Amino acid sequence: MTATRVDADVIRSLPKAVLHDHLDGGLRPATVVELAAAVGHTLPATDPDELAAWYFEAANSGDLVRYIATFEHTLAVMQNREGLLRVAEEYVLDLAADGVVYAEVRYAPELNTRGGLSLSEVVEAVQEGLAAGMAKAAAAGTPVRVGTLLCGMRMFDRVREAADLAVAYRDAGVVGFDIAGAEDGFPPADHLDAFEHLRRESVPFTIHAGEAHGLPSIHQALQVCGAQRIGHGVRITEDIVDGKLGRLAGWVRDRRIPLEMCPTSNLQTGAAASIAEHPITALKDLGFRVTLNTDNRLVSGTTMTREMSLLVEEAGWTVEDLRTVTVNAVKSAFIPFDERRALIEDVVLPGYAAAL
Repeated sequence: MTATRVDADVIRSLPKAVLHDHLDGGLRPATVVELAAAVGHTLPATDPDELAAWYFEAANSGDLVRYIATFEHTLAVMQNREGLLRVAEEYVLDLAADGVVYAEVRYAPELNTRGGLSLSEVVEAVQEGLAAGMAKAAAAGTPVRVGTLLCGMRMFDRVREAADLAVAYRDAGVVGFDIAGAEDGFPPADHLDAFEHLRRESVPFTIHAGEAHGLPSIHQALQVCGAQRIGHGVRITEDIVDGKLGRLAGWVRDRRIPLEMCPTSNLQTGAAASIAEHPITALKDLGFRVTLNTDNRLVSGTTMTREMSLLVEEAGWTVEDLRTVTVNAVKSAFIPFDERRALIEDVVLPGYAAAL
């Protein structure tokens, strides 16, 4: 079969799926400016375009810790119900406008309680905002299904509380769990009780691993904690030499463990050198279940359309490659099998067939 040429209009039209995208990393710059003024928070810039440029420049440090520090300003405007409702609704509408048909949004409720909201109030406000966004997107003819992943911050002591929330709200829009924050020095096994609780309650979870820390973090996330997916996982390539897979890499590939890869973000944090050399292409070609993601759209100045376009332009990807990672993502979603199958058969494959 001849590979299909991809141009910008084709990419914009393709159905997309994103599994790794942080709510507090994807706000509209104009919204940050308006909400910051309302709560009296000082920003590095008050013009939306200048603020967007500041975020992108600050995130291009090559350092994960500094990258994470840029969230100070988005979190500052997400400390009350009104801010959370607006941010969540706009999150959905922005994804729908980008052609996303399935998304999982993740955030850590404990980071949104400085204004006096309880953890449950945070979750309920976000879910209400997401539901409003999904209703508006569907009415506009661009439906998108959004599930929520609740995060625990691995360097703090409320991870078990976040896991309890995921269990409590799993029938109210929450589809899974994650731990986030600085990887190095904060191994996932520090929170083994939370993961054991999730497994007992049959709640799926992913773990950030293999980005700032290497193979031991991936091994621990999978073999000790029992993660069903890996957030990032770019450093699995350290277990691949001249195309030969080591035991851990073989385990990840052979058991179809999804890798939530985020090319632009990985460049910013120093986990990859360039889009052309990003491990996602080699891993795709070796048969790993790679998925393509944005991570933080404001902080990385990106969208799913942009991530796809970069891989086409700089790594030689085709429509068939984009279809592969999209199907991979839907297959790996933390929603029931029948819903995944319907999305693939009724939405994703017909959308790509139209482009081939």
